[in-house]
Parts: sequence; structure tokens; C-alpha cells
Amino acid sequence: MTDIAQLPSGHDHVALLEIRRPPHNHASLEMLRALADRLEAFDADPAVRCTVLAAAGRVFCAGADFSGGAQDPAAFYVQAMRLFRTHKPMVAAVQGAAIGAGLGLAVAADFRVGCAPARFSANFNRLGFHPGFGLSATLPRLLGPQQAALLLYTGRRIGGEEALRIGLIDTLVAEDQVRAAALALAAEIAASAPLAVTSTRATLRRGLAAAVEEINRHEREMQQIHYATADFREGVRAMAERRLPRFEGR
Repeated sequence: MTDIAQLPSGHDHVALLEIRRPPHNHASLEMLRALADRLEAFDADPAVRCTVLAAAGRVFCAGADFSGGAQDPAAFYVQAMRLFRTHKPMVAAVQGAAIGAGLGLAVAADFRVGCAPARFSANFNRLGFHPGFGLSATLPRLLGPQQAALLLYTGRRIGGEEALRIGLIDTLVAEDQVRAAALALAAEIAASAPLAVTSTRATLRRGLAAAVEEINRHEREMQQIHYATADFREGVRAMAERRLPRFEGR
């Protein structure tokens, strides 16, 4: 089974991609590479004007998968940064949890459609380490610095209604309508003049990719420091044991 599958969208000029890494759709290096490859191919395909990124099952993406020796965090983020260099709009259909790197993936899209049961969390600080995936740049850009800081410092998990209120998602629909609503939004975008849309997007996102890449380099440096701390070990242990962590600042 491929990590990223292309499915019929039912709409002209709209491509539908589905994450398939059951049961939690964790983001891996291979999955991000496959997604970036697809999006770059769509950039060269005039038949595709907008993409919908959806996920199989009940979870959108529950975070990064660094299991196994092949899952090098630096290589993982190299692939993640490719997403910000693509040229055509993307709509994320977030039907379930978007946690950590999963939140980063959702925020990399231009728009997000969600539902009340969906859950969003930048849980990095609760695990004892610095945020990644460029969220230090993308989340303040989307939500404003104050709201972004609140989510990043606390690692709190919010539902779809709160996500809509603060601007983390753009549309809230019933759980069984998330993908259809995302496809409808993509079709509306695709109905506009494609050259005008891509140039407008480039203007609105001018400098974004470079800024995200620069801040991600800093994120990776901080993460490497924090991976060696007792707090990180405690954060991971507490998550595995489903309890609140007891951090000591060392």
C-alpha cells in the first residue's frame, strides 16, 4: 500500500490525495517525500489546478513517525520543507486528529475544512521539546502571535468549533461531509483563472517558503538539544503511560 494514493475527485481540475498509513496516519519521511513528489508533478500538469489532501480512517495525521533508523529527523524536515515550494493551492480535509507534525501538515495547506470531532494540538512542549515542521513561522502567520503562542506553550488540544473560532480551520461541517466540502472548495478555486490564481498565491505567500525553511533550521537545532534532556524522556514516557508529565527543567 502506498503512503499517498491519488483517488478520483469527481471535480474538473481538482486532484484528490489520500494519506494511507493506518491506523494513525503518522507522517514519515517516505510519506512526505511521496506527497511532495505528487504536488510537484501537479505543478507541471495544467489539468490540475487545486489539490485536496485527505486521510483514510478516523485520523488525519497523529504526528511524526521517527521509528526505525531510516527515519532521520533532518531528512524528514527536508521533505516537509518541499511542501512550501509548490505552486498550486491545496485544501486539507481534516476529519480527525491533526497532532504535532500532523498539525504542521494541515497548516501547510492553503485552507482547512474540519468538523467538530476533529482535534488539533501542537503538543511539542508537552513532550519536552521545541516545535517543528515550521510551525514557529506558519502558526503565528495564520493565527497571530498571541494565539499561536498559547497553543505552542500549552500543547492544548482543541476541537473543531474552537479551531474555527480562532481561524485554524476555514469551514466547519458535519464529520461525514468534510471531504465533500473540501472538494467543493477546491472546485470553486479551480473555477477561477489558473494563471491568475497561481500568481496571486505566489504574491500572498511571497517569502513564506524561505522564512519557513530558515525557522525550521532553528527548530531542528533546538530539537536536537532537547532530545538529550531528562524532560524529553519524561514527556515521551508520560505520553506512553497516559499521564501528566512531571518536568524538572533539565
